[in-house]
Amino acid sequence: MHIAMIGTTAPSHIYPSLAVIAELVRRGHRVTYAVGDSLRHMVEPAGVEVVPFESMLPDGEASWPDDPASAMRVFLDEAMQSFPVLTAVYDDDQPDLFLYDIGGMTAPVLGVRYGVPAVQLSPTYVAWAGYAEDLGDGMTSIRESPTGVAYRDTYATWLRENDIDADPWEWITYPAHCLSLIPRVMQPHVDRVADTVQFVGPCLDPVRLSDRSWTAPEAPVLYIALGTGYNERPEFYRLCIEAFGNTDWNVVISIGRRVDPAVLGDIPANIEVHEHVPQLAVLDATTVFITHAGMGGCTEALWFGVPTVAVPQAVDQFGNAAMLAELGVGVHLDFEKVTAVTLAEAVAEAREFGSRAAELGAEVRAHGGVEQAANAVEAFRR
Repeated sequence: MHIAMIGTTAPSHIYPSLAVIAELVRRGHRVTYAVGDSLRHMVEPAGVEVVPFESMLPDGEASWPDDPASAMRVFLDEAMQSFPVLTAVYDDDQPDLFLYDIGGMTAPVLGVRYGVPAVQLSPTYVAWAGYAEDLGDGMTSIRESPTGVAYRDTYATWLRENDIDADPWEWITYPAHCLSLIPRVMQPHVDRVADTVQFVGPCLDPVRLSDRSWTAPEAPVLYIALGTGYNERPEFYRLCIEAFGNTDWNVVISIGRRVDPAVLGDIPANIEVHEHVPQLAVLDATTVFITHAGMGGCTEALWFGVPTVAVPQAVDQFGNAAMLAELGVGVHLDFEKVTAVTLAEAVAEAREFGSRAAELGAEVRAHGGVEQAANAVEAFRR
């Protein structure tokens, strides 16, 4: 079977489904993977044939629009710009099935073009019945803003040009087929999620799981990381150094490539500062995780049974942080108001959640995973 994966040119959107793609290749399927050329190196080791395009997605949070509808428009513009590149490839090499990340907006349109299913691989929570109504004025203000109206009109025109008569908001909110790659416990209003969504659970990459290039110390590990998109926070890292330097913690801070370690000042002996670490190896040894509460980090923390201190900054992170707190495995702090004292107190509180986190981790690991997700993908063509 020829499976075409339409990816999003962002690491946080590639990691959650990459193990599923690799498993499909291992099972003998031919998989082509459309992604921005700048990240082809991330997907090629999975054994795929890369279909590259020039991505226009910003690199770094400072380049993204603050207005939500304008940020959504970037993904739409990316889809419309890459569409001719993809049709030039797939018109003569039609797939049997499309898979796509939530940002891979060309996939369902291509599915209609070729008369094959398009299955979303969702790395975050999905919409439920009454989703827009539950979000209330926040959603209404986005949709009725000038940029929201322009987004909808542009999207509707593009859909009509491809023989699709659908309301754009409904089209993007409720995909025809979806595999959810998050722990079921992280899904809001799970009882109101449509039957078109299958919860296959987290699909951690065996290659990442086997990476032991970081060695755990004897002391308890406090891991601090703010993901790949919202990590340019030297002031926060300095705050963490102030709070946990010269303590009994072995502190591991992953600062990303956009922060110069020199701006952090003197680093106490009990603190490691890295541009990047093998996160799964670190989490496997972690006692408490300070995180921005992106869904990828939340999922991986739950998998390893690690309690969290969440300092959300944008998009779905606030809801994720609240969900971890509701589950009894996390403390939620206001990023703008956090101090060294409140951070230290939150870490001490989260440490008490270790037993509950371990219990939930066992539950998460027991349900779903790569094999179940690959089986579900294959079932769409049986």
